[in-house]
Amino acid sequence: MNRLFLKVSLLPVLFILLNGCGSNQANYRRDKPVSYRSGLPQSQPYRADSNNAPASYSGIFPKPAALEPAVDFWRKTYAVWQRSEVAYHDDRFLDVVYEVMPLPGYVAEGLTAEQKLAMNSRRDFWKSRLAELDSKLRYNAALNANDRQLIAKLESSGRPLNSILHGAGDRVRAQRGTRERFKRGLEISGKYNLQFRKIFRDAGLPEELAYLPHVESSFQPAARSSAGAVGMWQFTKAAAQTFMPDKNRVDQRLDPFASANGAANYLSYAYRKLGDWPAALTSYNHGIGGMKRAQDRMGRDFARIVEQYDGPAFGFASRNYYAQFLAAREIASNPEPYFREGILYETPIHPGQYLAAE
Repeated sequence: MNRLFLKVSLLPVLFILLNGCGSNQANYRRDKPVSYRSGLPQSQPYRADSNNAPASYSGIFPKPAALEPAVDFWRKTYAVWQRSEVAYHDDRFLDVVYEVMPLPGYVAEGLTAEQKLAMNSRRDFWKSRLAELDSKLRYNAALNANDRQLIAKLESSGRPLNSILHGAGDRVRAQRGTRERFKRGLEISGKYNLQFRKIFRDAGLPEELAYLPHVESSFQPAARSSAGAVGMWQFTKAAAQTFMPDKNRVDQRLDPFASANGAANYLSYAYRKLGDWPAALTSYNHGIGGMKRAQDRMGRDFARIVEQYDGPAFGFASRNYYAQFLAAREIASNPEPYFREGILYETPIHPGQYLAAE
């Protein structure tokens, strides 16, 4: 579970669960760690053997107009930009994309030293360009054609130039495209989609939560994060002990179906504590306690939380987690317009077949 990877301490379970379950691997953010979800309320812990049965969910997955630029950015990341392309953009205003640059040479999942150098050099270029433009405007210096072109790009977002240019150089971020990875995830999802949807349906939750592994792991069953999150659903060991306990003390995180049940347990609990799906899903990255603090401070307006909340570890990954889910959901539910070459879905399996294969 994403997108500041904090180390999970080996304290008793209730305290360990003040950190989250996993890590998001789908957006190639290798330069910055991803935050863990922070906090099960200690006064009301989740107990797998108690009366924590989920009630049927209410509401839908709203998409506030303020989130559409972020959702569109992640649609492009998942289904338009290839892994050989890097988008340089503002990390707060995701509709401000300075350029999409092709990387040199053949580009595999991992980058060569030359490609990393090219990627970082271009990011430094945009940082310098924005700082230079800010300085020119501040001191009424003469502008050239490139300056005016950059101003037009910034103003096209509809925001006042002064508000968006201030600090823009520090907000430049590089995002590799993941089209090939997302498409492969769609193909793999054919093996699990029906069973995952049934798991969430039986738990009284929206079936579309079955799309969450597109954000977490691109449906890679053996995915591992640098912080110890494991499996398709990216559970930490501590979270797995709480949300999918096993009397035989077997680590079930590599079992996609056991992990899906664990995710249903977690999301049901998070929804009851937080009251809406934007907050509950974001807690998969930032933690129930973290999102509760955000609500206590900013209110229940999720768009306001995303735009204004500056709590500890609520960084790029947390701000964007729900928008990523919305984008993945839109693409996965109707992939044809994005992948006109077609998707070769793998044959569905059920839990017994998976365990037998293992």
